[in-house]
Amino acid sequence: SVPISAEAVAQTEGAKEVEIRPRVGGILLKRLYEEGAEVKVGQPLFLIDPVPYQNALAQAKAQLAEQRARVGQTEREENRLRDLLEAQAISQREYDNAVSESAITRAGLQQAEVRVRDAELNLSYTNVAAPVSGISGRFRFSVGALVEANSSLLTTIVQLSPIWVRFSLSDNELAQLGGPLNEQRVQEITLILPDGKEYEKKGELNFAASQIDPLLGTQQLRAEFDNSNQRLLPGQFVRARVVTGQQDGVFLVPQVAVQISDMGKTVYVVNEKNEAAIRPVVTGRWIGKDWVILDGLKARDKVIVDNLIKLRPGTVVSPHAPGEAPAASTQPQPEKQT
Repeated sequence: SVPISAEAVAQTEGAKEVEIRPRVGGILLKRLYEEGAEVKVGQPLFLIDPVPYQNALAQAKAQLAEQRARVGQTEREENRLRDLLEAQAISQREYDNAVSESAITRAGLQQAEVRVRDAELNLSYTNVAAPVSGISGRFRFSVGALVEANSSLLTTIVQLSPIWVRFSLSDNELAQLGGPLNEQRVQEITLILPDGKEYEKKGELNFAASQIDPLLGTQQLRAEFDNSNQRLLPGQFVRARVVTGQQDGVFLVPQVAVQISDMGKTVYVVNEKNEAAIRPVVTGRWIGKDWVILDGLKARDKVIVDNLIKLRPGTVVSPHAPGEAPAASTQPQPEKQT
């Protein structure tokens, strides 16, 4: 049996890729981290000149104190006029005006409190902190530069573990796997690194598009891999191998053993007389350096995989397992003549 699988070119990306932009504008006073170093969530990264925001906060607090004094004054005035109204010393209109003035000043007090909270928040934004843990990027400005709120890109933070891998499979590849994929149908995902070696940790599918891309004819997919050793970096091109099951009754044969001619695809097998014989085969897809043979072979067949250029049908051969030396010939050797 062989795995039911398909391979596709894939690209890695951070599970979280965050752009760091200031929430307030001003002069950038300090960089508080090492470029390329790991940072923790909440760790300070930059300091923006806080003096203008400290002044704004002091002004907001002064306005709040003033508004509280006004509230106290209007409430006292309302209480005095209430007593005079009960004694019928003033008109109802005068008392109503005092009540309205008291309500207006209380509303103003709420506005002043909100302005203080906004000023405190803006002051806190002068310390730019990391919103997530990850690996910091290059500093895009210089200390002393003027940065703008919500627009100046200071740096980036990328979470490396887990790492995501994006890839897609065509309609034909999906048909080989039995149809569109989802998390339940995928048994295993393996990464093949640029050097041809397999990544030591298996991945899991964490996203499968619910439709086929009408422009590309592919299903967009994404897998998640543990990357605690930081062997993978975002942006790398790799290959993703998706396995959905096992296919029984088929065989793997090295590509060099399959010959293509006018007769179609054939292999040489060893018959019961240790003679080479041609056998037509039906091939499927490649798996690594092997052909999947769908038909034409049966269990215990011996397929010849080397020295094919010397073979002809009926040639006597000395079969041996790949990588082993052929058995020594038992036929008598002619005597040398002197």
